[in-house]
Amino acid sequence: MKSIIKRSVIVSVVALVVIQFFHPAKNENGVMTDKDITRAYHVPDDVRKVLRRACYDCHSNSTVYPWYSKIQPVDWWLNDHVKEGKRHLNFSEFDTYSVKRKAKKLTEVAGTITDNEMPLSSYTVVHKDAILTDAEKTLVVNWARGLAAQVADTVKKL
Repeated sequence: MKSIIKRSVIVSVVALVVIQFFHPAKNENGVMTDKDITRAYHVPDDVRKVLRRACYDCHSNSTVYPWYSKIQPVDWWLNDHVKEGKRHLNFSEFDTYSVKRKAKKLTEVAGTITDNEMPLSSYTVVHKDAILTDAEKTLVVNWARGLAAQVADTVKKL
């Protein structure tokens, strides 16, 4: 029985060492294109700062990775998390969305913040600076609702 436990521990340690050599591609474009929401639409500086601090790591093409992202399997988990976030909303690609989808996404931004669904608590546990104050929530929600209405008006005019 002791030899089975010993072999299991050795295999587990070797596996942990080996997986450290396999990392997914990083989401570190760093280049802001004209498709970014902040280039396509008016985003006040105070809203822009909140979006970059609390949203862009998972919802843009420019993630700032923490030190622990170099450790597997954490890196794989973070990579999946970022891919999932970008699948739902990518501020870096926002202007590629249809007008109808833009309005819907902005409405969802307001709703998820109002319902305290975003930023995720699993993210804010480690990224305390991403926790939004009530004033910041109100700021972003009002901006998102206003822009959603503006974009929706565009759809009506088409």
